[in-house]
Order: sequence, then C-alpha cells, then structure tokens
Amino acid sequence: MPESRKTVCWISSARYRKPLDATASRKWQLMTRLDRYEIHVIGFSTSLRPRVFKEQVWFYLLPQPQPSLLRYLTIFSLAPLLLIALVLRYQGAIIVAQSPYEGAIGAFAAGIASLLGRRPKLIIENHNNFEEDVFLQRAIPLPGLYRKLMLATARYAFRRADALRVVSSSTAARARHYAPELPQARFMAFSDTEVFRQMERRVPIEAAADIVYAGALIPRKGLHHLLNAFDALDHPRAMLHLVGGAENAAYAASLRRQAVELGIDSRVRFAGAVSQRELASRLSAARVLVLPSLSEGMGRVVVEAMLLDIPVIGSRVGGIPDMITDGVNGYLVEPGDEAELTAALRRIYDDENDVKAMGEKAREFADGFFSPRKHIEDYRQLFELALASARGDKTDGAAVGR
Repeated sequence: MPESRKTVCWISSARYRKPLDATASRKWQLMTRLDRYEIHVIGFSTSLRPRVFKEQVWFYLLPQPQPSLLRYLTIFSLAPLLLIALVLRYQGAIIVAQSPYEGAIGAFAAGIASLLGRRPKLIIENHNNFEEDVFLQRAIPLPGLYRKLMLATARYAFRRADALRVVSSSTAARARHYAPELPQARFMAFSDTEVFRQMERRVPIEAAADIVYAGALIPRKGLHHLLNAFDALDHPRAMLHLVGGAENAAYAASLRRQAVELGIDSRVRFAGAVSQRELASRLSAARVLVLPSLSEGMGRVVVEAMLLDIPVIGSRVGGIPDMITDGVNGYLVEPGDEAELTAALRRIYDDENDVKAMGEKAREFADGFFSPRKHIEDYRQLFELALASARGDKTDGAAVGR
C-alpha cells in the first residue's frame, strides 16, 4: 500500500451477504471516494458460514448463530483476534466501532496492538440510546445484570477512544456524559437517498390518504400507541401501512391482534420488510409518515420521506426534533400520548393547502440535511479529527456536519 494511504478497520454487528445488497453496495462504493484510506470491514455473515471477500472494500464476516447470546459470544471472542490481525497486517491507522459495545472490542484490540508497536486511533459511533434501547426492543433475562455489564463495557470503550461520531443532539449528549473531553463529529447515518430523490410521486399529496410507518416492528417504536391513535382518527379514506420486518415476532403478533380487537384490521396493512425502492414507491402515495418512537437515535426514514414532499409526525425523543420543526414540516408529539398523536393526524387531513406547503418545507429541509457528497466529506473530516486527536487534551472539538 502506498505510504500516503491509511488503513481503516471497521467493526460492527451489521450483517452482509455476497454480493452486497443494493443499499450496502452504494454505501461502501461511496466510502471508496475516501481515496486516502483503505477500508476493511468486520461484520456478520447472513449464515453460519464465515466469508472473506472484496466488493468495494474488504469484508471479513463472522458466522452468525441465531440466538442473540451466541452472536455476542461470537463477536466478543473472534472479532478482537481478527481486528488485531488486521491492524498489524495492514498497519491500521484508525478503528471505527459502530457502537460503544463494539468500541470495547476496538479498545482492547488497540491496546494489544500498541504493545506490539502499532497504536491505531479509535472512533466510537453512537447511533442511538445505547443504555435503554435494547430493553425497549425485547425481553432481556436478568436485566439488572445485563445493564451493569453493558454500561461497564461502554465505559471501558469511551475511556480509550480518540474521537466520537454521533447522529443527533441527544446521542451527542449521551456520549458527552461518558467522554466529555473527546472531540465529536455529528452527522446522519448513511441513507440511499438517491432512490427517494429520483422517485416521482404516484399520488399528489393533497389527494393522498395513506399513513405510513417504516421501521422494525419492535416495542420501542410505539406502534401499539399508533394503532390506538389511528382507531380514534375516524377518517373514511385513511389507511395505515406498517412497513418493516417483524424483528420481535411476539410484538408483531400482538399488533395484529390489537388491530383485530379494535376493528381496524381492514384498514391496517402489514407490509413486511421491503427494499428501499419499494419503500420509496409506497411513500410516493402517502400523505404522512408517522414515527411514534419511545426512543430513537435519529430516524433516517424521516429524511427519506421528506425527500418525497411528505410531512412527518414524530415523537419528541432522540434525534427526531432535530429534523421536525413543529407545524412547519411536520408535527411533534409526546411519546406515548395517543390523544396528541390522533390530533396531529387530524391536522394532516384538515387543510390540503397546509399539507402541501408542509411537504415542500420538508423537502427543502431534507435536501440540505443529507447528501452522499456531504456524508463522505463528513467522514473525511471525522478521520482527520481522530488522527489529530491527542487523548486527554482538554478540548471539546467542533461538531462536523449538522
């Protein structure tokens, strides 16, 4: 490798397949524009078969057992060894960990590598409320012990990091709580926004009646509250489309039962997981996107919907208020407040001219908030921030991006 190029070793629990799906392919193709850097990615395979291949960047995929406990054991036992080997073999200059928990693996690997003459910089990314979100997604055995182990792992990582990357004002605040002196960069997670920018609306927004939710069917998304609010809406043409995979099967089944018990099952569609192109097509016929989350890091689907001139109703949690200006490009509601959510839905149907103007404001915001060019420049600045960082300096670091 030419001396001017630097190696970035990326570690996450993301799942990849060969060939990459369209969104992952575009994401990593974009990252190759960082021509000063060569990227090596550690993640999970989509099966029990480990894989190594190059497609845009290098991938080293661990076998993926089904129970979550076994996945944790796999990544915490195998990934440190693999990461140390990559840092030493390719003279790794930067480790990027896509959560504080993978950050602990990165911190351990960086420490061992330093004993062997190589000290890579460690960037920890914080995309969500890592302290609470897992408890809002599924039932956790021995939650008290689990929480103590999680937080001890996160603290270990933050103490050894060189820079932080966050996605919202709320994730920035949580990261500062653990590492107040580290430089931060703040910018949105990658979205395949070209699909949404290129999609033409199938139904003008003033004529549209569909309400769309897009995301995983898990408790922290607050969908049980959305069903109750939709039941109280009483709009003759309104249809609710729940787009997303049933990551919590028991919760998804309870939502179906709830729709039947409320008598709205004929007006609620469970679409399942869809491609980005299919999501864009569904949004192109929607009047509003609703994100009723109880906890949310950023919610990039907000930007994706706004690119199709759609106002968004979202909870006042996490990074959602960073994107929605109440009454301008959507409405903000308190998490779990079903009456307020119903009232916001009614306002969306009240005045056709208002909803069209809100949609235009939404598109205007989204165009400036995220673009592939901006995303890659934000990462370039983040890497430079990490390489320039001297751990322990009493500096706060300027935020990169929005």
